[in-house]
Amino acid sequence: MINNVVDGDISSIPADAMVVGLFEGDKITADVISCVDKALDGEINKLIGNGEFKAKHSESSVIHTLGKLPVRLVVILGLGKRKEFSPDKLRNAVAEICRLLRKLNCQKITMAPIGSDVKGITIADSAKLIAEACILGLYNFDKYKKSEEKAIDEITLVTEDSSRLSELSNAVSKGVTIAEAANIARDMVNEPANFMTPGNIVEVAEKIAEKHNLQLKVLDVTDMQDLGMGALLGVAKGSIEPPKLIILQYHGDESSAETIGFIGKGVTFDSGGISLKPSKGMGDMKGDMSGAAAVLGAVNGIAGLKLKINVTAIVPAVENLPSGTAYRPADILKSMSGKTIEVISTDAEGRLILADALSYALKMKLNPLIDLATLTGACLVALGTEYAGAFSNNKKLIADVIQSADNAGEHLWQLPLAQEYKELNKSQIADIKNVGGSYAGAITAALFLAEFTDNKPWVHLDIAGVASSDKEKGYVVKGATGFGVRTLIEFASLSSKEGGKYEN
Repeated sequence: MINNVVDGDISSIPADAMVVGLFEGDKITADVISCVDKALDGEINKLIGNGEFKAKHSESSVIHTLGKLPVRLVVILGLGKRKEFSPDKLRNAVAEICRLLRKLNCQKITMAPIGSDVKGITIADSAKLIAEACILGLYNFDKYKKSEEKAIDEITLVTEDSSRLSELSNAVSKGVTIAEAANIARDMVNEPANFMTPGNIVEVAEKIAEKHNLQLKVLDVTDMQDLGMGALLGVAKGSIEPPKLIILQYHGDESSAETIGFIGKGVTFDSGGISLKPSKGMGDMKGDMSGAAAVLGAVNGIAGLKLKINVTAIVPAVENLPSGTAYRPADILKSMSGKTIEVISTDAEGRLILADALSYALKMKLNPLIDLATLTGACLVALGTEYAGAFSNNKKLIADVIQSADNAGEHLWQLPLAQEYKELNKSQIADIKNVGGSYAGAITAALFLAEFTDNKPWVHLDIAGVASSDKEKGYVVKGATGFGVRTLIEFASLSSKEGGKYEN
């Protein structure tokens, strides 16, 4: 993949294809593209003059060099209007062109830093974004089938300034680390449920821990019984797969006692339990552990970047299945916090396992807390498939998380943690019930989780609509998106620089 940064004249480097970028309305004056155009006898200028190429965003034109350059193809990539250009537009455009070149059987590609002359995007930013785009855009989960499509072996970033080699190499390495972290999450979610059980999630955590020398602790049924985790254990009762509580710890700042807590919902398959879901689309519920995948992928990325921050990921991992031993509607479960929960629906299981996971995070004195969960269909109805819902009890924390998401190119929209709706979660026979009714479902689910945070600084991200995609667009591919990984890494990165401490 993108594994090389060199200095020199891009037009003299052998490859299958060369990629250069052009903004809409720009004339060919830049050294790189004018040099290439000259070698091609003005072919690029002709395309523009004839109106065949307008450089709109993600537009591309493939030119066969016919031996005039040491590459088979030159690809002109449209970047759109300069004033509308952004880091995410760069990611999307590069990802699209990488997939095109894969279809054209290109194995070796050279590329100049693109968009680095736009205000706010440095040449190092461009290198990092290109690396992310190449890896995210070319991702393909083909583990269980024979792939007929050839892979791109090498993407080389070429700079004319030899003094920037080290800087650009570091930027590329950072982009690769972040994108590969997201792809760990994608791999986990794309796995079928018979290959991604709670025990298999443990195996992923073990590999991450071994790779980065992290601390890993896994609680089994007996441990959870001793802690009084009746909510988590209640959900797990219907499956023969034993539940796990996974605690993965990264210590990047030994001088600090503060540790961020990432909590990810890990329901490896959600049938709905006794409150059985319809069979249509039930197979998609293998992805109900997208939150778990995101927090583990994020820790892998944070450790790979060696950020000066302490982070602990907590994953409650279970299956939710119907059986003779499964928990039932109208059951009462006692959580680790001591609060009792009336079960209205066994298909509202995610908030139950997160309740005990949040309590365990409090026991570990983690601060702040960020949980990610494919929690409610109501959030999908409200925000669709482009935005995740964000809830919080802390204004500064939610602002920092949203800023991190913006920087990473992931979309969050804050929804109200409306106290007026708390009464919808009230139970006549327990401290709280697990479903608040037909209305404001994403909000009442968040309010349920808030009951188990002890008012510590906390953000809840409902990623039900964004955890997977049914279409290919930019660096998002069909299947699991890995949503949240890059936001969490960016949040950890900002926290490591700013030392942000949150208090309620």
